[in-house]
Amino acid sequence: MSDLLANALPVQGLIGGLMIGTSSAIMLLGLGRIAGVSGLAARATGITVDGAPRPLSIAFVIGLPLGAALVALLAGPVLVRFEQGLIALIVGGLLVGFGTRLGSGCTSGHGVCGMSRLSARSLVATGTFMVAGFATVAAMNAMGLGL
Repeated sequence: MSDLLANALPVQGLIGGLMIGTSSAIMLLGLGRIAGVSGLAARATGITVDGAPRPLSIAFVIGLPLGAALVALLAGPVLVRFEQGLIALIVGGLLVGFGTRLGSGCTSGHGVCGMSRLSARSLVATGTFMVAGFATVAAMNAMGLGL
């Protein structure tokens, strides 16, 4: 367990969490919209016509990589490792995308915005995300595929 926490950055995690919560609250209180990334991405790309106005969705989706680029510019590059390979990354991304459409939202929409509003659907969805994540990690560890 100590190996897992060797590279933990709790202060940075706390700051990031506060920033996500604050930006979600600003969007909800200021614009009356949930900051669910999958819904905004679906609206921005035209997959759905429901939800936030399209220009707002496009600006939000463009702002995600621009914000990351700004942080990298100010704080230095972020080391990203994905040892399983490009195919696993693509398959995982497609599965997540399918799951967000199936579950009517993603972890940011349900976990951050929905749970803070005590949405029953979001409470169930977030619990499902957590249980599925725990089961996946346990299965991968049992197969010797864990990190």
